[in-house]
Amino acid sequence: MSYKIGMKQITITKEAIKTLNKLPKNVKARIRSKIDQYASDPESMKNNVKKLQGEFEGVYRLRVGDWRVFFTEDGKVIAVIKIRPRGGAY
Repeated sequence: MSYKIGMKQITITKEAIKTLNKLPKNVKARIRSKIDQYASDPESMKNNVKKLQGEFEGVYRLRVGDWRVFFTEDGKVIAVIKIRPRGGAY
């Protein structure tokens, strides 16, 4: 799945879409909203975004309540790799 927010393209892997589809509507909407908010204004989400290290080099983590959204970014494209609950994320 792919869509645009402003100048940024957002792509979501099949694995992440599968996870989203299993979630309650309100949680799904909140996660999508936070991804869109980050795409339009990354500075507003800087407290909730962290660049990961080690085997996850180049991957970022967006914290949305008890959920974690893992993505890569190259300036124009945000690629959501997976979405996991906090306890099973790493």
